Amino acid sequence: MRDHGGNLDWAVATYGGPAKGWIDLSTGINARPYPVPEMPPRAWTALPTQSDMSALVDAARRAYDTAGEIVPLAGAQAAIQLVPRLLAPGTARVLGPTYNEHAAALRTSGWSVVEVARLDDLAGADLAIVVNPNNPDGRTHRPEALIALAQYVGVLVVDESFADPTPELSLAPQITPETERIVVERSFGKFYGLAGVRLGFALTGTGLAERLTALTGPWGVSGPAIAAGQAALADPIWHARTCKRLARETERVDALATAAGWGLVGGTALFRTYATPNAQAAQDHLASRRIWTRRFLYSDTWLRLGLPGRTAHWARLEAALTRPAE
Repeated sequence: MRDHGGNLDWAVATYGGPAKGWIDLSTGINARPYPVPEMPPRAWTALPTQSDMSALVDAARRAYDTAGEIVPLAGAQAAIQLVPRLLAPGTARVLGPTYNEHAAALRTSGWSVVEVARLDDLAGADLAIVVNPNNPDGRTHRPEALIALAQYVGVLVVDESFADPTPELSLAPQITPETERIVVERSFGKFYGLAGVRLGFALTGTGLAERLTALTGPWGVSGPAIAAGQAALADPIWHARTCKRLARETERVDALATAAGWGLVGGTALFRTYATPNAQAAQDHLASRRIWTRRFLYSDTWLRLGLPGRTAHWARLEAALTRPAE
């Protein structure tokens, strides 16, 4: 099933209370977003120009340290939807458990999809999907292991939606115009806390980039997304400060969860997944205090929490976890 975090409307309808009274920790979106400067009026009124897009691509190239081709898209989700259309349908393997949109998009495009548990089991697939770091368990893979794997699959897709705080894990520096069998997907909205602008990127070689651009069509991203992305990606000071803050805050939420009797499954700098005695009961308990979290249909114990953004939200989470559900 294509269930997701961010479904706050459902939480409000189920548990009650006004939406503005809820703390939504069900996603891995940075709750302290990049301070977007004032938009130039033409970002709202004019169609994006080629020079606008080129400026965005240049900012992304520097931020991701890549020489490969960069295709801006309406979020990493757009890449997930389009990549299955780059090849004739065949056998796809997805390293799981992971973000369920990968398998869903593949099946919608006619692919036969198999979920596997080990990286080596992806070998032989026409198309292989790895999320690195993985959502929701935070599992990671070194770039050299992924480069080696690429020799044994038709096309390797690496979803790096949560890789901004860990650039050492990224394949982006390995991508060149000559790359033929690797596509790296990057999210902008998660780390920069601007999911609503709908911006992401696909990094690959010239051949696959040209095909992906053709599928995207003209004006694949909006003027405001271009302006916001260009500003944020060109701000390494904010990036570095945010990484340090997130590192402190993951330690803080881990300590709260441990004190509540939960065990850390894993996570990234933007979310943490815990093993609880009963995930449904734990979610219900927090929801009764208007704190929304993410459960997974394949686990009775796993519960994922994003990081609170405000001091008051941290206090509410701490108070709720001092009396966890039985």
